[in-house]
Amino acid sequence: MNQRILLITGWGGGTKLLNSLQQTLQQRGYDVELINIFNALDDAVLQQYVEKAKNVDVIIGWSLGGQLATLLVDQVEKQYAEQKVLITLASNPCFVANTEWQIAMDQSTFQNFKQSFENDAITTLKKFGYMVCQGVETTKADFLTLQSLIQAQKIELLKEGLALLENLNLVSILKNYKGHQYHLQAKQDYLVNYKVSENLSKLGAKFLDVELISGSHGFPVFKSDETTDKICQYLQKIN
Repeated sequence: MNQRILLITGWGGGTKLLNSLQQTLQQRGYDVELINIFNALDDAVLQQYVEKAKNVDVIIGWSLGGQLATLLVDQVEKQYAEQKVLITLASNPCFVANTEWQIAMDQSTFQNFKQSFENDAITTLKKFGYMVCQGVETTKADFLTLQSLIQAQKIELLKEGLALLENLNLVSILKNYKGHQYHLQAKQDYLVNYKVSENLSKLGAKFLDVELISGSHGFPVFKSDETTDKICQYLQKIN
């Protein structure tokens, strides 16, 4: 039977951004369901997605989606004593810095971004989109591609997503997770410092792999073939 993958997109743009990644994974024989971010701070909502997650083999998430994927594998392990394969793409287990995890966005920068979003959501989303593409030679072309793929999101969902980014600290989950986990990071990522990969490597979890590739925060969008190659190589290695 084909392995089943649950693929979770990031904050701000909708699922269309990962259509290409979904399709390339499907071409390799995987059964892939692509979903949007969700408010995991609401227990009832989280439980709905846990029920979905327990029926797949691999959970992959990009950026905030990687944090949501981490929450789901943790809940499936706690509730059903099953370990799903966790794969995160350009994701930081703690997006906003604290004393224990300092390779992250500083508090004041995040608060300014949140305030900017409150004042002018559309302009702020555009700036965020540019940051997703920043750091590489193809930034301008990538930004135009990104703009063509972005779907309008409900403001409420975006605000819930910002609350997740602000409050989630999943370092202890990754440190203690007994299942396989693979974290793919990008060297030129403007939003998640590549040094996060060093921090992850030091967690010492038994089945934790980290890999750095060249690219911006948007590498799952703009480098779907290379991202698929990395995912497939990893899944073949552990199976």
